Amino acid sequence: MYFQGKKILVTGADGFIGSHLTECLAAAGARVKALSYYNSFNSWGWLEDIACLDDIEVVSGDVRDPHFCKHISKDIDIIFHLAALIAIPYSYIAPDSYVDTNVKGTLNICQAALENGCQRVIHTSTSEVYGTAQYVPIDESHPLQAQSPYSASKIGADAMAMSFHNAFGLPLSIARPFNTYGPRQSARAVIPTIITQIASGQKTIKLGDVTPTRDFNYVLDTCRGFIALAESDQAIGKTVNIGSNFEISVGDTLNLIREIMGSDVVFLTDEQRLRPEKSEVFRLWCDNTQIQALTGFQPAYTLQQGLKETIDWFRRPENLAKYKSHIYNV
Repeated sequence: MYFQGKKILVTGADGFIGSHLTECLAAAGARVKALSYYNSFNSWGWLEDIACLDDIEVVSGDVRDPHFCKHISKDIDIIFHLAALIAIPYSYIAPDSYVDTNVKGTLNICQAALENGCQRVIHTSTSEVYGTAQYVPIDESHPLQAQSPYSASKIGADAMAMSFHNAFGLPLSIARPFNTYGPRQSARAVIPTIITQIASGQKTIKLGDVTPTRDFNYVLDTCRGFIALAESDQAIGKTVNIGSNFEISVGDTLNLIREIMGSDVVFLTDEQRLRPEKSEVFRLWCDNTQIQALTGFQPAYTLQQGLKETIDWFRRPENLAKYKSHIYNV
């Protein structure tokens, strides 16, 4: 197998996608070093919940420190760089922190990878960099539109990452996943927000705008996309979408969740949860032609299958207890 025995660093491994990717890589026989954001509670985030915790090395630290990044990337073959600040509403009130983590953190990881001779870097982008679709489906040539400080920071981070390939020959690919959902996702996202509130017995749920469309992808499909790109030499120097090529409105997604959960919950609009008008991304629909051509990747989960898996996970009392469903999480 491609990853058997390879030394892998996953930044942001304590997060939603990162913890799942860590599991997938460990299952593939990789020697995984999982970076968790340093905190005085000695918490490893979602890594605490994975079954392979004894089979990986967990390190705590911060990608904002260049010396630390150089230290943890020594003798590493492949880096999956997922560490980032991602909550859009929080970026409205704390934009400087997004530049520090997303742009400067990416600079630090790329510089460390270059100096330590890493064989491959997979840098994580986001479909938010496209903004509201000017045409659909959205391919990698679509214009970039900074509609939030978060998306602006990711546009900067992507440019910084690719500059290291163009200027210094760093073997790097940019993975650009569309909206990922699944077990362990933060309550700041709409799907876990709905599921946790229904599972907690609430009869009304406050929401922002439900008219925008998204290309939702189950987390294990997103991880498969990351892994496929790392295995493809043809993907070096390219930015590649990871998505399903399927568009659905947020409102229709919420109704599907309500149906699967057998709920009669009522959805209400909450002004607090609306994005500023010019910041709302109204349409995202992935063109996944390039990743199919490069790697043969195809999503394995339909939206209904993925939602059922996600709902089953959130319904377990030990998982639901980790979420504060009564609080609006920015």
